[in-house]
Amino acid sequence: MGSQAMKSFEHLEGLSEAIFKRLYQQPATALAVFRRMLPNLAKTFVMAMLFNPDPVPVSSLEACVHPDQNRLKEEAFAKLRQLYIVIERQGTFALDATFKVELRKALTGGGAPGSFGLPCDTEDKNRVDIAFLDRYAAEQWESILHFMVGNETQSSRRPSEGVVRLLLHGKLMEQNRASGTVITQLGFSFLLQEVNSQVWTLLLLYLDMAEQLRMDPVDILHFLFLLGSLELGQDYDMKSLTPTQKGMLEDLRDYGIVYQRKSSSRRFYPTRLATGLTSEIRSLRSPAATLANATPGNDENGFLIIETNYRMYAYTNSPLQIAVLNLFARLISRFPNLVTARITRESIRQAISKGITAEQIIDYMTANAHPQLRKNTPILPPTVVDQIRLWQIEGERMKATSGYLFKEFAANMEFNAVCKYADDIGVLVWVDKNKGMLFVSKHEQIADYIRKRAQSNR
Repeated sequence: MGSQAMKSFEHLEGLSEAIFKRLYQQPATALAVFRRMLPNLAKTFVMAMLFNPDPVPVSSLEACVHPDQNRLKEEAFAKLRQLYIVIERQGTFALDATFKVELRKALTGGGAPGSFGLPCDTEDKNRVDIAFLDRYAAEQWESILHFMVGNETQSSRRPSEGVVRLLLHGKLMEQNRASGTVITQLGFSFLLQEVNSQVWTLLLLYLDMAEQLRMDPVDILHFLFLLGSLELGQDYDMKSLTPTQKGMLEDLRDYGIVYQRKSSSRRFYPTRLATGLTSEIRSLRSPAATLANATPGNDENGFLIIETNYRMYAYTNSPLQIAVLNLFARLISRFPNLVTARITRESIRQAISKGITAEQIIDYMTANAHPQLRKNTPILPPTVVDQIRLWQIEGERMKATSGYLFKEFAANMEFNAVCKYADDIGVLVWVDKNKGMLFVSKHEQIADYIRKRAQSNR
């Protein structure tokens, strides 16, 4: 899973305990959280407790981890606490009862009928195949991206008003009196994400907007996680869906996530964009990768060759791919199936001024590297990678980092313990031992740790 995809789930990690308790009432959701939101070591801990009827001593779990991997261990424990998956009592861990039951159902094939979708029991006279679903998803999704870059073509339809409202709500686009709807800095950054991250970004914006309309967020998340567990090419009956979930289908059709022949149809097909929502397989590389030819993890989708002299060759005739390249490179010439470009200081600085970072550019080029280039180690020429980063640093005199400041500790021993814990779980940004202050990127685990220390010292 890409790092961008992981970042998409940070929004979900901030949900309340009450919402998580409700989320865990469905096996598809429990399985999705296990697969997509837990690091590998945390998954190992969960499996160690899943079929154990008794609480497991923390020391037993710690014994499974090499002493040199203390940071990974603390990160795993912190994630399990943050997602309310474990209950900690007197030096033992036990899985949340609901999560335990539903995950066991998911892994053993249990659960009520329809827990993982209700396949249609009648034949579809207008049945569609996977190739059709891939083309449909590509057309729907790329119409959104074409609209964002202002590169609408005859073959790409204008997105629905609901999609446009969502882009405006998420500040990926904004209204301009002179130019109409135009892309923002956030929108430029969005374009360089992998497809799976883009999909989750829009879905989380949809969740945020739906909450403002007083739709049940748990019902929405249940359906999104359910879609990720469905089978590509299978048609599913709508009768097992709630009214909220049935209403979502119209919006999800606009994104290319599901297909219905018409709005009154009682069946729907998940597309590859849906089945990849909770999958751990590699996401499709870029918004311009044609889904009809895409199988996740297929390295043949790469189309970029970058040379040490900063010249770039893009084997594509896709207007969208060319428009994305134009965000950070100077286009030189165009042939029927080839575009030549050059990465320059000016092109990178222009991209940075639009909110695109050097790392996003590097990640995009790496993800879309031609198969010939992928045979190299590293994939991209180091001189090009280093220079792109240097061009970004040129314009950076000060970097702002959002986070939380902790100070005025009761004792130096407590301060040192909190510093060590923050460093162990990877959230420590800055520390001043003389003044007894530390700055962290996330505060929930730190506050919880301080509270538990205070309770144990009473």
